[in-house]
Amino acid sequence: MNSPGDDGRLPVIYVRGFAGTGSGINDAVDDPFYGFSQGSVHVRADGSGHAKFHQFESPMLRLISDHNYDVPVHGDQWTFLNSAEAGSLNPASVWIHRFYDEAATTFADNPENFSLEEAAASLFTLVKLVREKTGAPKVFLVAHSMGGLICRCMLQRVIPESSADDSGGIDPAAGTEYVARVFTYATPHGGINFALGFGLLERLRDATGLHGADIFGPDRMYDYLTPHAQRGELTREAFKGTVMPAGGFPAENLFCLVGSNPEDYDVAMGLSSKAVGARSDGLVQIDNAAVQNAPLAVVHRSHSGRYGIVNSEEGYQNLQRFLFGDLKVEVGLVGFTVGRADPPEVEFQLDVGLAIRGLPVLVHEQSAAHFCPVQIEHWKEGDPIDSPVPLLTTFLSSNAPRPLVDGRKVPTLRHALKLRLMSIWEREGHFFFTDHLEQTEDWQDTLLIDIEPPSPGQALPRAWAAWNSSIPSTLRDWNPGEEDFLTDTDPTTARWKGHVDVPEFFKDLLGHGAGIDLTVTPRSVY
Repeated sequence: MNSPGDDGRLPVIYVRGFAGTGSGINDAVDDPFYGFSQGSVHVRADGSGHAKFHQFESPMLRLISDHNYDVPVHGDQWTFLNSAEAGSLNPASVWIHRFYDEAATTFADNPENFSLEEAAASLFTLVKLVREKTGAPKVFLVAHSMGGLICRCMLQRVIPESSADDSGGIDPAAGTEYVARVFTYATPHGGINFALGFGLLERLRDATGLHGADIFGPDRMYDYLTPHAQRGELTREAFKGTVMPAGGFPAENLFCLVGSNPEDYDVAMGLSSKAVGARSDGLVQIDNAAVQNAPLAVVHRSHSGRYGIVNSEEGYQNLQRFLFGDLKVEVGLVGFTVGRADPPEVEFQLDVGLAIRGLPVLVHEQSAAHFCPVQIEHWKEGDPIDSPVPLLTTFLSSNAPRPLVDGRKVPTLRHALKLRLMSIWEREGHFFFTDHLEQTEDWQDTLLIDIEPPSPGQALPRAWAAWNSSIPSTLRDWNPGEEDFLTDTDPTTARWKGHVDVPEFFKDLLGHGAGIDLTVTPRSVY
């Protein structure tokens, strides 16, 4: 007999972001689902170029429709959970951590001040209660913005300290007994910095604690992310918010979705996005939105609002793949030796985009236009570039429904990796445009990849790949042949690895050993 959660559908607990004080908290509390049910309507161009509405239902409704999740409210989720018999509730369920309720003036005459540490402690109580009532071995945590810091506080400090032994010793990885995976939307893992003020705005925020925003400063982050037992070895000076502690909750089980659209973040009439700068989602700078060594994706969405990252198709597609995917796909550049004939002042940038058949959005997009291209190291004589350059990590589900073509389900998962290399001459902090051709790339191509997932008679996936420049037909009509088959070059039984050379014509530019490495690793939910 299967145990609850064996099909990969563990309970989802949603943790919302920062609401400020007063009316902001009241507005958050007035929403039964703290924003997780918020959808969006955008305008897209149809095939004739005319504007058409594109509707996104919300991540919660998509979990219901795509994965048959329940959302058991029954007037009050806490009351309902406490009244249920142990093991009686559906593990495939969504729960909302309503940590702001006690701070709302609409609920009490004397509301309590919000405390991130208390929110993390009450999250742990909720996690234990959900596990008990559903019988699930672990839970998924899904968090927006500050909610990701609440989750990390629970995993890095609350759980280890609550399970300390008699001598005060802690297990930094104790949270793995309760949580399988954490997905964060636009969380300021490295805090929030400003492009203006030369550090004055940060010092004012952290000194005054204005509206409780000091939780995004390094001193408060060190306090709520570091257990007391570890503060002797991990000092404040050595602390980095973007680094998970060694031996703790694995970074590979935490996904960081990063936004790159500050223009559509209209909080404070746009002043926030101006203060934070262009390389951000309007509130969180790109460099602060990801944990070191954690899988991530960049999408052109703002921190919240009409084009917000939570209420987006891009966000949901990354969410469901990370939570339920049983295959991890890593893509990296190898052997790129661009710049061999160029002076050191020439810089190279690579735009990267990932499209998946059947989806109307890019699930990953880094570009110079959005201030987040992949920087390619300039080749230097005597200093070979011999390590791969990671491009992206994505996740696939062997059981995901395939698109229908001519009424038949396609057998493979098709991806398009869009690459665009540009160079520019920079000297002493200034750009020079003598020979520059604006928005003209040195090289661009699209690698089309078909992945056949494992099956009962096939332990590892199979894959085929071809560059768009070598395909004479439309991409939808590409039928891979034997010449496109990728040989598994990894002797490891639990991993598949393939290599694709760049087109022969471009090897003089990119490198005679230049290519793309693809690694596919099966993964279990817990």
